[in-house]
Amino acid sequence: MNIVCIGGGPAGLYFGLLMKLQNPQNRVVVVERNRPYDTFGWGVVFSDATLSNLRQADPVSAETISAEFSHWDDIDVHFKGVCNRSGGHGFIGIGRKKLLNILQDRCVELGVELVFETQVTDDQAIAREYQADLLIASDGINSTVRTRYENVFKPDIDPRRCRFVWLGTKKIFDAFTFLFAKNEHGWFQVHAYQFQEGLSTFIVETTEETWLKAGIDQMSQEDGIAYCEKLFAPWLDGEKLIANAAHLRGAAIWIRFPRVICGNWVHWTQPTQGKDVPVVLMGDAAHTAHFSIGSGTKLALEDAIELCESLKTSGGDLRKGLEHYQKVRSVEVLKIQNAARNSTEWFENVCRYENLAPEQFAYSLLTRSQRISHENLRVRDAVWLENYEQWFAEQTGVTSKAKVPPMLTPYHVRGITLNNRVVASPTLLYCANQGIPDDFHLVHLGSRALGGVGLVMTEMTAIAPDARVTKGCVGIWNDEQVTAWQRVTDFIHQKTDAKIGIQLGHAGRRGSTQRGWEKENHPMDADNWPLVSASALPYLPNISQTPVELSEAQMTTVIDQFVAAAKRAETAGFDWLELQAGHGYLLSSFISPLTNQRTDNYGGTLENRLRFPLAVISAVRQVWSKPLSVRISSTDWVDGGTTVDDAVEIGRAMKQAGADMIDCSSGEVSPQQQPVYGRMYQTPMADRIRNEAGIPVIAVGAITDADQVNSIIAAGRADLCALSRPLLSDPAWVLHECARYGWETRWPAPYEYGRQQLVQSLKSR
Repeated sequence: MNIVCIGGGPAGLYFGLLMKLQNPQNRVVVVERNRPYDTFGWGVVFSDATLSNLRQADPVSAETISAEFSHWDDIDVHFKGVCNRSGGHGFIGIGRKKLLNILQDRCVELGVELVFETQVTDDQAIAREYQADLLIASDGINSTVRTRYENVFKPDIDPRRCRFVWLGTKKIFDAFTFLFAKNEHGWFQVHAYQFQEGLSTFIVETTEETWLKAGIDQMSQEDGIAYCEKLFAPWLDGEKLIANAAHLRGAAIWIRFPRVICGNWVHWTQPTQGKDVPVVLMGDAAHTAHFSIGSGTKLALEDAIELCESLKTSGGDLRKGLEHYQKVRSVEVLKIQNAARNSTEWFENVCRYENLAPEQFAYSLLTRSQRISHENLRVRDAVWLENYEQWFAEQTGVTSKAKVPPMLTPYHVRGITLNNRVVASPTLLYCANQGIPDDFHLVHLGSRALGGVGLVMTEMTAIAPDARVTKGCVGIWNDEQVTAWQRVTDFIHQKTDAKIGIQLGHAGRRGSTQRGWEKENHPMDADNWPLVSASALPYLPNISQTPVELSEAQMTTVIDQFVAAAKRAETAGFDWLELQAGHGYLLSSFISPLTNQRTDNYGGTLENRLRFPLAVISAVRQVWSKPLSVRISSTDWVDGGTTVDDAVEIGRAMKQAGADMIDCSSGEVSPQQQPVYGRMYQTPMADRIRNEAGIPVIAVGAITDADQVNSIIAAGRADLCALSRPLLSDPAWVLHECARYGWETRWPAPYEYGRQQLVQSLKSR
């Protein structure tokens, strides 16, 4: 084939040499706008795993790169005068210029034609000039080829919130180093690492807001660098910061990172009559990943490896090979970009974590992308993690020297102590008769308590007959129900180490429906009761009943019902009370602008929409002295609905009204929702509410194993983790996870033989 690569960065050069290795008869031309052996930038970094991929693809260039790189295992996090160092991370640093020089030399050795100082303005003209069969657009983050065909490639470009400047220094850092410094303008952070003998990369990053407050946008290049030198003088040991972008002036060297995603990576053109020539995006032209996870160069090189392999295995079918390339690489890139998004947002919000202790701040940073979990840290540096676990346990009051993972540390609030951080989440069972819990509820809740959770929560419990979701839902509006609940709470208190909580709620417009395993959210065939909501809007248009807009007099009645239910919960022996203010039920319907279209003092602004739910919280707080949590929908997943930004304000307001904790769920407010699911997908919402609103939180949503629970709790993203589906399939989930990881936890005495057999069987595997 005749192949032309537009752009002589890592992607274009590496693909060129690999295609020459695959078939020396291929003619490969790399066209680069810069001069030979001239490049901009300092060091680049990638992992040991990436180098392993390079060794498989081309051992010769990999060996040359290996001989030039700086390797380190350690990460240093400097925060509030403390340095936390952890090891086992495996990074490689090499000068960008050196890397490109190595790839250029290898290309020349293999017969790749390098054309320098040529600015490609017309990709089709270049294709005609070299009679190209394949055109590679490896022309970087500001790709002109991508822009020319943007209607086909469908790029989504998101300029992120931070400004950064890529500098160098002769100060040598012996670990991948993160520095955090705060002045009167805000937080600045540095990503620093050695990339060659006598030189380190020194990237300074801060939010756009802080950058403007500091006036760097008005400074000369020299003054901006001097500002950074002064701020980070304690770590520079007298060395200067150096810029190598001399062609840029002043604030122009400070840029915002553009996150690039493309819907398509291949476009077929006809530069010559009758000949279809594909234009293929590669490297930064196709996608970007934030430098905080060091994956830009990795992605570019691995793009080249996969495209070469896809063409080889397609049997000469170019279309088939390119389809395979996009299919495989788009999935892999999406994984990296998801991790990069999490990492980017962490660095954009350092102020969110400024109240964390240095030890927890470092843990949060290391696990920010969700690619590195608690147990993965143990594999990397077991000593560091064990020391951290000991520190974390001590913060919770653990005095024993026994190893206690974060999941098993106690949690204290208002005189109640949970013996671990796992909660059996409220889950509708639809098994009651006249709102009375029966043997099913005793066995269901009791078995989860016996199974080792710290707190078991009832399903949403109705405060009145017309507050139920279905006829099968439990209630606590009369003495008979209180007596039945006492039977459950007595069993849990007498036979287990768990605490038990009750979730109180009013179904609102989502009431009077069929059970969940029937036609969910649809009205019953008969005997439906009238509904109320913030506004007269049915849940399912043309299907659900239309509720009556709740009047102020009715609000008073509902508040009284919540208060009466809270008093009955006290009598029934509950340790914890939660108010259901999410998922489109009555209190939630006031909070969301999708369901609240009132024009009185209870509608309009978020402050007004919160007025009634806050009145309920305040009233319940007056009669309930034990822990009080509130479940909310942190986002509606609908344009125009409640956002996570709103949820932070909601958390602040509820804390002021008397809530001890926010249970951070999402959605179910509108059937038009478009949630984005994934593992721990709601945890970032909990993280924001906890660390911005300053209130403890419960994380929920696709948390499925103890490693995830440990990561969430240890990082300070949440204080408790609530699980539903894992505990529906395995009531003893906590005990089984503890056995799997070898953690000591107390089993019920009658189950001791089962514990011994399980532990022994796990050891023999």
